[in-house]
Amino acid sequence: MIPPIEAAKVVAKQKQPILRAIEGRLEQLRPSERKVAQRVLADPEQVITMRIVDLAAAAQVSEPTVVRFCRAIGCEGFQNFKLALARSIEPSTGHEPFSLSELDTARDYTYKVFAATMETLGRVRDTLDTDAIEVAVDALCNARRVEFYGFGASSPVAIDAQHKFFRLQIASAAHSDPHIQAMAAMSMTADDVVVAISQSGRSTALLEAMDHVRASGAAVIGLAPGNTPVLERSTIPIPIDVTPASEDSYSPLPSRIAHLTVIDVLAVGVFKMKGAELDRHMVRLNRGLQTLRSPE
Repeated sequence: MIPPIEAAKVVAKQKQPILRAIEGRLEQLRPSERKVAQRVLADPEQVITMRIVDLAAAAQVSEPTVVRFCRAIGCEGFQNFKLALARSIEPSTGHEPFSLSELDTARDYTYKVFAATMETLGRVRDTLDTDAIEVAVDALCNARRVEFYGFGASSPVAIDAQHKFFRLQIASAAHSDPHIQAMAAMSMTADDVVVAISQSGRSTALLEAMDHVRASGAAVIGLAPGNTPVLERSTIPIPIDVTPASEDSYSPLPSRIAHLTVIDVLAVGVFKMKGAELDRHMVRLNRGLQTLRSPE
């Protein structure tokens, strides 16, 4: 029903940093592709924030040339290239991991929490596979039913997602109990979609539920770190790579915020695709909710 997106797997299997791959193949590239390579090598951190049209303009080549360059260095497309590039330069970005000090004031740790979250959201935004997002939005729009599965810290993300998609007039549910999740997965049909949410990408109970879903013919949208079992078993994998929280002491969970934001992206995509009829429904819904709120 829905073509699988293999982008994250291809990037994850690359054995050498992308910058080293570009340098090694520089002489084998066509002259126009070499212009793109030189632009990337000159300022890779800036390239991460660029659209394909921006990079083409900066290198003074056409957009198809940028795509050919990406494929020449082993990437399937521009988004896959940006993901590989972000991973390649991540150790040298200069961002320090979140850490608390006994001397931190309220102002200090407030700033640290916000800084860690904003840095994470920026990195996820710049590496998000928008091709996979488009396929996922199309699947969600055409689904008879959508269910969200998540355990632990991913459970509130699943509940939040169900709330968003319920308002979009999509029959939806969220499950975090492994037994109910397994039974729900066995009840799926080929017209349904499951969104599997995992911040580790390795929850065994979630993987078992995903196997039941795929056996039923339903599509599985995976939101998890790249190169993990959850993504590998997803019909539509959407990698969300976040630096793990420290296990030594309390630290915030920016991965949860990142997953919530990607859910927002999918919800906005569905809202946009459904068009004017859903827009009118949302207006009626918001007006109706006014009676439940205290007047000013």
